[in-house]
Amino acid sequence: MSTISYRLPQKRALVTELPGPKSTELGIRRRAAVAAGVGSSVPVYAADADGGVIVDVDGNSLIDLGAGIAVTSVGASDPRVAKAVSEQAAHFTHTCFMVTPYESYIRVAEELAALTPGDHEKRTVLFNSGAEAVENAIKVARLATGRMAVVAFDHAYHGRTNLTMALTAKSMPYKTNFGPFAPEVYRMPMSYPFRDEAELTGEQAARRAITQIEKQIGSDSVAAIILEPIQGEGGFIVPAPGFLPTLTAWAREKGIVFIADEVQTGFARTGSWFACDDEQIVPDIITMAKGIAGGLPLSAITGHAELLDAVHPGGLGGTYGGNPIACAAALATIETMRELDLPARARHIGDTATTRLRALAAQVPAIGEVRGRGAMIAIELVRPGTTEPDADLTKAIAAKALEQGVIVLTCGTYGNVIRLLPPLVIDDDLLDDALTVLEQAIRAAAA
Repeated sequence: MSTISYRLPQKRALVTELPGPKSTELGIRRRAAVAAGVGSSVPVYAADADGGVIVDVDGNSLIDLGAGIAVTSVGASDPRVAKAVSEQAAHFTHTCFMVTPYESYIRVAEELAALTPGDHEKRTVLFNSGAEAVENAIKVARLATGRMAVVAFDHAYHGRTNLTMALTAKSMPYKTNFGPFAPEVYRMPMSYPFRDEAELTGEQAARRAITQIEKQIGSDSVAAIILEPIQGEGGFIVPAPGFLPTLTAWAREKGIVFIADEVQTGFARTGSWFACDDEQIVPDIITMAKGIAGGLPLSAITGHAELLDAVHPGGLGGTYGGNPIACAAALATIETMRELDLPARARHIGDTATTRLRALAAQVPAIGEVRGRGAMIAIELVRPGTTEPDADLTKAIAAKALEQGVIVLTCGTYGNVIRLLPPLVIDDDLLDDALTVLEQAIRAAAA
């Protein structure tokens, strides 16, 4: 792996309480100008970011274990990405690919065909957000199959648009009072090893879902099954081995399009280019976003050529989809990931973090489970001696970590999961410091 160079010092340093006076002032201005429905996990405002640190407007240097929700995997100011963005902006910022196309869109599509699972002939369409990618994957599946029903799963998160809210399982804050939702969406039970019966295998969990699909919908009515290979917002739930292979094999047998939502798991995050690679799953369509472009808004669907080519000309696209600046950023991001071998780096981060956190779990009864894959790690908090979720403890841990300058995110259907998504370029010393702070926060909050 090439050596990573950093523009900012990679250390935690607090010069004020959090939030500091400048962040506090921005918070006041925000409340007067920004809709209350837009939330933020932490009350500090960023001024600079690089590698594994975010420097706020008061000069505090915080360790970033969120990466903008798995977006800035190559860091928030990777020099290759910054250079590519600057050079492209100096030529043209936009022409709309549907009007006057450009090579970089094609190059991104070629890269995605090479990187995504499977050696079949593929086609790609570029969009702006993960929700757009999911919506369009469903559109393709429905048109190509002539069927309407879509199967999603418990604990799923697929976005905030009308259709993706219907696919998403968690009501608050994502769905409450925003209906009615898109029809013909059906929810099935997920494999959740920590909460399933101890003897339930992955194959049995898949058969449970398949039985319900056949009973409630009928396989000949199902256009698509959509599933996150590791569920994100639902709690970083890793299904039991055999769950995904059993589902994909059944879907293929029944002519159902299997859509892997890799918006959060994709681009080296789990220690492979895509989480599907870990179980040798080849989806019919894969949705991507977040880590694809180093922080620029870009998303994509890549799938079997016969599926995507079934759509009539003009049926897919959007004004900003595959914006040339975002495409330049994506190409630079992929180059950096290859050069630094970030899949291997993600595995190293995961091994380091899970080893320490599982040792901590043996001493702290409130930790129900430490799980994940690569640099996508979860700590599920429960009331000691039970599996009852403890959302209050989870919030307290995140708050205590922030007090000491470490940003962590929470998630989970029950709000009781700490999730770690560090930039994949975080250095070992910074990661070690962050884990020490987190361990201390857990011990203090759980005492």
